[in-house]
Amino acid sequence: MTSSAEISWAQGPRSEIEILKRELEELRRRDEENRRRIEELQRRLESIQAAPAPEAKPTTPKTALEKAIQELPSAPVAPAALTPPSRPDILSRQIGGTTFRLMDISLDVLVAAGFSTENDESLQTLQGGGHDPRKRGFTLQQAELSLGGAVDPYFTGESHIVFFIDPLTGETEVELEEAFFTTLSFPYNLQVKGGFYLTEFGLINSLHPHAWDWLDQPVINTRLFGADGMRQAGARVRSLLPLPWYSEFYAGVQNADGETMASFYGGEIAHAHAEEEEAHEPLGGLEPGIGGRPIVQRDVKALRDLVYTTRWVNAWDLTPEITSQLGFSGAFGPNTTGRSGYTQIYGTDLKLRWRPINHFRGYPFLTWQSEFMTRFYKAAPFTSVESAANSEDHEHEDETTNGALELPKRTLVDWGFYSQLLYGFRFGWAAGLRGEYATGSGASAGGRDRDPFRDNRVRISPLLSWRPTEFSRIRLQYNYDYAEHLEFDGLSSRSRDAHSVWLGFEYLLGTHPAHKF
Repeated sequence: MTSSAEISWAQGPRSEIEILKRELEELRRRDEENRRRIEELQRRLESIQAAPAPEAKPTTPKTALEKAIQELPSAPVAPAALTPPSRPDILSRQIGGTTFRLMDISLDVLVAAGFSTENDESLQTLQGGGHDPRKRGFTLQQAELSLGGAVDPYFTGESHIVFFIDPLTGETEVELEEAFFTTLSFPYNLQVKGGFYLTEFGLINSLHPHAWDWLDQPVINTRLFGADGMRQAGARVRSLLPLPWYSEFYAGVQNADGETMASFYGGEIAHAHAEEEEAHEPLGGLEPGIGGRPIVQRDVKALRDLVYTTRWVNAWDLTPEITSQLGFSGAFGPNTTGRSGYTQIYGTDLKLRWRPINHFRGYPFLTWQSEFMTRFYKAAPFTSVESAANSEDHEHEDETTNGALELPKRTLVDWGFYSQLLYGFRFGWAAGLRGEYATGSGASAGGRDRDPFRDNRVRISPLLSWRPTEFSRIRLQYNYDYAEHLEFDGLSSRSRDAHSVWLGFEYLLGTHPAHKF
């Protein structure tokens, strides 16, 4: 397939050159013909001027010239193909009446170096985001290859493929981050998206890591949506609402399974430490999920086995220099605890930005951004005939009867927020501060304070960022973390406090993406 594509690409320019040569010869032939006609008219004009004028009806040279000019054929119109086509793209092909182009290609690379008071294994849960700095020394957070452009007058398409290095094993990992289409022309101010995509929930989840202001993912996002964010195959509709202000509404449906749907049919939770695995040991012979509840495999049998999402975004110009955005999000679908297991996630977000009218290329600016999210994880009752002798030490109040393990239905609630302030104080330079908090209610197996995915967390992160150009960025970030589970993981100093410093470098090859509000 590669060789045929190369041959096809090579033949394309040669055929275009031949066409241009033929058109050039045609132009030369027409120019020569026009030159001969002009010379003939010039000779006729000179002969008329030299001949005596008839007495009956004198003809002036002007009249003769006008008559001769009228006899000239209309000037030939150069064919449109003679105009050199504008070809900023790498590939362009004319098929029928449509030009197909591969418009945008880019490679964005994120690398971080740093140190933490926690070791590499402990960092896997402390820095829970899949593209966070997660290793003492150097971390390749990601190398993202992006392809996108107009498919035809009706659709655009995007694909994002991510490469990264596992911080513990050193193995190269490849994942498809997104691959979707969006419509360009749809009635009633509607837009349809379909494929594999990041769910539009809040402000951070739908963004790729290179679009984050800070180096790592907020704790509450990791807790509710998993290491790589909430994304799956599905479809969604966006509507521009007929309101006096800018307002759009999203409604979508996606598959509930897969590791990227952590709060729904997502797979088992990965544990980095032996004591955490002991706290979340299998119950009833099944792998543990959120809160240590056993994972019951479920198939998609009806529409209720899918995840449904909504988002409502509103924006206003408060003054000529201050813009605001307020959003509300929701996600609803089944979870892995059993037939009646169900998850509800709600969120609200606020963003304010100040930028003076006389700014220089976007600077100075001041941005305040906050998100609050909560999850209601309704766990179904569970009964197993497996031995439950080890469950007596658990704090989830399980009941054992004649060797059978019985877990009552329970709602586990997790909530949290982050709030960040970023100030662009001079061209290319910005400084910021982010604060985070995450907590919950409802016991986990072994105790919620031992659960790295449900314990109480606090994080304070100052940041300094410098953009030499639009295609590179350097960031220095310090994290102070308070995490209850660190006291019990058996790997750290058994202190609930942790300190980390990260220096990140980013560079972009190819098309620079548009900035979002």
